[in-house]
Amino acid sequence: MKKRVLVLNLDYSPVAIVSAQKAIVLCLMDKANCLSTYELLQIRTVSRSFDYPAVIRLNAYKNIPYKGVILNRNNLFRRDQGVCQYCESTKQLTIDHVIPRSKGGKSNWTNLVTACHRCNVKKGDKLPEEAGMRLKREPFKPSLSYFLANYAQSSAEEWLPYLSEKVVS
Repeated sequence: MKKRVLVLNLDYSPVAIVSAQKAIVLCLMDKANCLSTYELLQIRTVSRSFDYPAVIRLNAYKNIPYKGVILNRNNLFRRDQGVCQYCESTKQLTIDHVIPRSKGGKSNWTNLVTACHRCNVKKGDKLPEEAGMRLKREPFKPSLSYFLANYAQSSAEEWLPYLSEKVVS
């Protein structure tokens, strides 16, 4: 049971990602309905077999406090798809403040980008324009749906119809 299952709230907003075992238990207890399954995959017990769920929806709305996406190194690299936002290199990646901290730049989603060591040193303590550099893509604060859509692109295409945000290429 390696594939994960997307859990949607009653209003079809993404809530969590769980194991297939947890998803089947939720469905058997009538707490959720299976909306989509992984083709050609089944879970077998001694006496029964179940389609392998891909997406389930809760039968009752759960008020889940908004957590947002945590700003950390891994999530920043994931948002920027593991490439330098100045030269598109994938080697020796670091984190760069677009507006340097010495000039009042904050450590937030809209001011941090992934940069290779060479570009980060070249830019130094300057704004990109001052260093003669341009960002390939403006930094933005990603949503949970954005990361789920990225995951779905590579591992769970069955999720894509249920996610409002598609992957930015």
